[in-house]
Amino acid sequence: MRTEKARKNIIGYIFSSPFLIFTLVMWLYPFIWGLIISFKKWNLISPSQPWVGLQNYIKVIKDPMLWIMIRNSVYFMLVFISLTTATSLLVALLIKQIPRFKGLFITGFLLAYVSSGVAYSMVFNLLFSGDGMINNFLANFNIKIGWFTNPKIAMASIGLIVCWKFTGYYALFFLSGLNNISESLYEAAKIDGANAWQRFIKITVPMLNPTFVMITVFATITSFNLFTEPFMITGGGPMDATRTMMLEIYNRVFSLLQAGYGSTLAIVSGIITFIFVWVLRQIIERDDIYE
Repeated sequence: MRTEKARKNIIGYIFSSPFLIFTLVMWLYPFIWGLIISFKKWNLISPSQPWVGLQNYIKVIKDPMLWIMIRNSVYFMLVFISLTTATSLLVALLIKQIPRFKGLFITGFLLAYVSSGVAYSMVFNLLFSGDGMINNFLANFNIKIGWFTNPKIAMASIGLIVCWKFTGYYALFFLSGLNNISESLYEAAKIDGANAWQRFIKITVPMLNPTFVMITVFATITSFNLFTEPFMITGGGPMDATRTMMLEIYNRVFSLLQAGYGSTLAIVSGIITFIFVWVLRQIIERDDIYE
């Protein structure tokens, strides 16, 4: 019996080995190396890497830019999660009602997710520019909006773009969750006289709680890892309104050659992301939906 179990374990490790090796090489080793670099002062060029202890961490915490970036990320997160959750759930509900060719519609929405971040950032930058198509249309109503030049709405504008990208992807999760809800629940609710809105609020939303949690976690991680769109469209401006953690890490490491500080900021960013994910899960996750 033990021999058979050991053989199965060995087979499992063999099939899992490519992923384990990939994780060790592409995640664990860089993480350990970055953690070590965070305690050093290194400019990427000099072979000298003096040990500075917690000095980089103290600088990051004292840097006012850290709190500006946290504010920007939270602002983006609120816009992104609310918009993407609503749009992706709506798309999933619409696709579920389609009797045929659901795969075709799903593929169409997923094209946005697999498209190049650089490419669609350039396209949206042209669409939302001062003389772009959107503002030219709004000019008919004497309206002109500085989508990426107004510090108050620049991050929200980027949130709209990223929402466009992730709507189809998250809709797949919602569609899977909707397909797992038993139709007998809706039939029983109809017999009890519940209308469509009541069935949605009392059955669909509670039963989709695990999906809401998963999408919120993914969206929170995306919010604190935002880089391509601010880098391509605003460069962190105007007035640092779209400066993000990843953008600052890039500037510190590759522009200012402050590898130690950049590594420290990356680790601090990971810790902050974990805290937000944990807090949001405590708020929205429910364990009693099946009881």
